[in-house]
Amino acid sequence: MSNFAFNNPAFQQQDPRNVATYPGGPQAAQGQYAPPPAPGAAAGTASFQHAGMDAAANAQLEGMYSAPPAGALETDRMSVEDTVWKTAGMFGILLVTAVVGWIWTATSFYNTGQPNMVPWMVGALGGFVLAMVVTFTSRKKVRPALIFAYAAFEGLFVGAISAFFEIIWPGVVMQATLATFAVVGVTLALFASGKIRASAKMTKIVMIAMVGYLVFSVLNLILMWTGVNDNAWGLRGSVEIAGIPLGVIIGVFVVFLAAYSLVMDFDSIQQGVRNGAPRKYGWMGAFGIMVTVVWLYVEILRILAILRGND
Repeated sequence: MSNFAFNNPAFQQQDPRNVATYPGGPQAAQGQYAPPPAPGAAAGTASFQHAGMDAAANAQLEGMYSAPPAGALETDRMSVEDTVWKTAGMFGILLVTAVVGWIWTATSFYNTGQPNMVPWMVGALGGFVLAMVVTFTSRKKVRPALIFAYAAFEGLFVGAISAFFEIIWPGVVMQATLATFAVVGVTLALFASGKIRASAKMTKIVMIAMVGYLVFSVLNLILMWTGVNDNAWGLRGSVEIAGIPLGVIIGVFVVFLAAYSLVMDFDSIQQGVRNGAPRKYGWMGAFGIMVTVVWLYVEILRILAILRGND
């Protein structure tokens, strides 16, 4: 039954402004009610909208995943790649100054018949002093300039001693270089494959052995300087065990110490990366590797020289 009140002409006249805002639009206002969209159409529209948003989100994620990962510069954290580049830079400096030391020593020999010992001594002394400074001050502040300076002095020393040994025993430098590359390469491969790792017990043993070797080296130098032992290698050349010079036996043992020291260097770098150490400590990782590699090279050079001297 219709309500007579709504048949009043006052209710039949509609304000155009109200019609424009009437739910369902003018058609509904005129009694022509527009039915709501079918459930399937509504679902299809919603599905289309969500599919579009999902595709956009996936495209954004794909772009993020395909972008290069943040490196040490972006994160200011230590990384293996950054440490490798620092190590390469240091060895580049070492090679440049090694050429200077080699030419300096060899030129003096060809001009005067005597090798110039100045680059040898300056490089050894400067490298030792800087190594001590870097080692004992790095906990407070890492100074890349001092590490670069160390690499330069070490290069001068390596070049000078290599030229000196090459003059006396031709070909020995190439042999020592190849042997050093072999030891470093094998050690790195074993570490990368997980075959060897640094342990607290083994590290303690190696550190004790290093101290013992340092004491032996100092004692041997004192015996040589005081004239108690006039052999060119001191106890290393004058003492033999089963016909093998003591220097060769100790030298092989020291090569194993140096190889394990490399393992400790690699392990320190790995731990620094895992713990998110500041990027500056990559310099210390590069410094440790250089110290060990130079030590390894000098020991192998001495072993070969002792063997060549007994031929």
